[in-house]
Amino acid sequence: MDEKLLRIQELKKEKNAVILAHYYTPDEVQAVSDFVGDSFYLSQIAEQVQEQTIVMCGVRFMGESAKILNPDKTVLLPAANADCPMAHMATVERIAEMQAQYDDLAVVCYVNSTAELKMHADVCVTSANALKIVKALPNHNIFFIPDENLGRFVAAQIPEKHFIFNDGCCPVHAFLSAADVRAAKAAHPGAPVLVHPECRPEVSALADYAGSTAGIIRYAGENSAGEFIIGTEHGVLYELKKQNPGKKFYPLHEEQICPNMKRVTLDKVIAALENGTPAVHMDADSIRRAHAPLQRMLDLS
Repeated sequence: MDEKLLRIQELKKEKNAVILAHYYTPDEVQAVSDFVGDSFYLSQIAEQVQEQTIVMCGVRFMGESAKILNPDKTVLLPAANADCPMAHMATVERIAEMQAQYDDLAVVCYVNSTAELKMHADVCVTSANALKIVKALPNHNIFFIPDENLGRFVAAQIPEKHFIFNDGCCPVHAFLSAADVRAAKAAHPGAPVLVHPECRPEVSALADYAGSTAGIIRYAGENSAGEFIIGTEHGVLYELKKQNPGKKFYPLHEEQICPNMKRVTLDKVIAALENGTPAVHMDADSIRRAHAPLQRMLDLS
């Protein structure tokens, strides 16, 4: 057995720990994790696990979400410097401005956001449940933060509601262009194009499927095609190939890589378990305020 894998298994037992990893982390990290999924799945699992220590292999907002849902547990974030640029692309001041301007406003906060933004939101969403949750809200006016592209993707399917968009995006997904889609289709004729709704609207419009990371994996497994073009972070290719060994997967662009997710390594997972750091710390009031919109998300979905 691999030495690092053996050490991780020993430490998990010793520390009563469970390892959660996002699909965008490196292959070897996904391979040693107990649960691998997208943001929605990891939010659900974080609330359900029995272990006292949660090792969150992902970026900072994921560690914060796990801590908010499990305030009495230790949440370790192996790569302390792994942050999500989009998580900071909205402001409390802008939220207050919209609340003053619009009656009947719901502040809908993509889970890919800081705990501070969550504290000022009415409900959180992920790409997997945003459409369902926004449809269920009684509010007519929706201020969707921080990702404009996901907001527009949802708004296009709920024309009866009025959306106010925020100027934010995921640099990895917003980098992809319609020209990239056309080039990929020319290189792999007949291969369905599957993209994440964090992509620009013109990219999603050219795709055969636009949905969450888990949705992309599900679509590829259920579709009879033998080849697929994948328009999301490279890390998902590990799970796609694992579940579909007879199929081929091509990235929409070779540079669709999140440098922050790749900061999580096996050595950092081992160090976090050995030392109990870096741990996510939040004060009780912040946890209480950020918990309400996260819990409402879990309840509505």
